[in-house]
Amino acid sequence: MTAFSTEIFQHATLDHVAHNPGPGDAIETVLSRGDFAAAVDEIRTWPGYAPTPLHRLDALAARLGLGGIHYKDEGPRFGLGSFKALGGAYAALRLLQRELTAMRGHEVSAADIRAGRYKADVAGITLVSATDGNHGRSLAWGAQMFGAPCRIYIHKDVSAGRADAMAALGAHITRIDGDYDASVARARKDAEDNGWFVVSDTSWPGYSQPPRDVMAGYGMMLAEVTAAMPTAPSHVFVQAGVGGLAAAVAAALVQHWGADAPRIVVVEPALAACLLASAKAQAARSVAIDAETIMAGLSCGEPSPLAWQILSQCVQDFLTIEDSLVPPTMRLLAQPLPGDAAIDAGESAVAGLAALIAASQQPELAGALGLKADSTVLLIGSEGVTDAAIFSTIMAGV
Repeated sequence: MTAFSTEIFQHATLDHVAHNPGPGDAIETVLSRGDFAAAVDEIRTWPGYAPTPLHRLDALAARLGLGGIHYKDEGPRFGLGSFKALGGAYAALRLLQRELTAMRGHEVSAADIRAGRYKADVAGITLVSATDGNHGRSLAWGAQMFGAPCRIYIHKDVSAGRADAMAALGAHITRIDGDYDASVARARKDAEDNGWFVVSDTSWPGYSQPPRDVMAGYGMMLAEVTAAMPTAPSHVFVQAGVGGLAAAVAAALVQHWGADAPRIVVVEPALAACLLASAKAQAARSVAIDAETIMAGLSCGEPSPLAWQILSQCVQDFLTIEDSLVPPTMRLLAQPLPGDAAIDAGESAVAGLAALIAASQQPELAGALGLKADSTVLLIGSEGVTDAAIFSTIMAGV
């Protein structure tokens, strides 16, 4: 049992930007209901598919003075440890479909690719991406499942454990100097030079279909959430790197619940707050990464333009949190208040919960976010333990 204290959260500094969503139809044109439905239908056929848990943290909600907390735990997803399993692998399959259809001159189905009917052709299509760990692991897994070569680019601060996990799935790993955005640039250049195919979770001018497919794959998670929650929560706190997860969450929930959709609060590390900067500027903006955040999967300085189209139209609040809030939040989940489920969560998974705890302990911020005694909050626990050594160190309080 944890000796949970809210003191560090009461004194935490959170930067908050209240955002007035602009008009637009991005939730239907960037990510349509049909995009989500196609991904859901496909992913349900994959070996090992099972819905991930949606935990009620009633004791913690009572402690924070809230009506309820629902935590979607993506740690068990396909044995890969994160929600990213849904996106990279699905986008890989869709890219293979498009390329094989063009090569063969007729429509090639996902079922035929899964069955290995185009094995020789697939073996000649090299899939490439940059990653902080989870997206690359999903792409490597999908490439292995479908029979395609895979090359993954990581920056200097990606842990050895995460690199080893991708290599174990057959990916060729290239580590570069620089940060995540530098690894994206290198992956793009090498792919262009060698005729490889980038499967990225971020978009750029002229490149949008794979990131759209990645976000569509995340819709599987939201389909499970809405099936398990007959009424909409009042809030969803969702973490963001380039913004793909947050955009998929926003689009899917607004599509499903319409005017009753929850208030969407996007949470970023203070060390990598490109979306908060974008909200302040009312346009997509990049920020320099001067130091790497402990939340490795969220260390992104350049937002995805595709994701920003949705976020700019759907999100009411942008928040940043300090890295110091992450370890105590992880320990709280692993050693919960009596009655709540014990959850092993990774560093990036707890950003939303850390922000929620801090906001609930700061009356002015709680008021600004509309948090009340009857508020029910959905949290996206985006990853489990994706690096056992880091997790053990944090649990030990080191």
